[in-house]
Amino acid sequence: MKFNPCIDKCTSEGTHCQGCGRSFEEIAGTKKLVISIVDFIQSQHYDNSEEFVSAISKSVLKKLKKTA
Repeated sequence: MKFNPCIDKCTSEGTHCQGCGRSFEEIAGTKKLVISIVDFIQSQHYDNSEEFVSAISKSVLKKLKKTA
């Protein structure tokens, strides 16, 4: 499955957004994950949140490659 980002044409009928095509379950899970990351950054009082997000992205991709 390919990830499709939000394109700001959200719908709420059915099981999938007609804008991006993602399931509402996937959208909710993504929002929950983002909120969790934002909460963590704020709890750590990072001044360089961009660096943290970049490092996390690299770490996630590295772990995904190991499991593939």
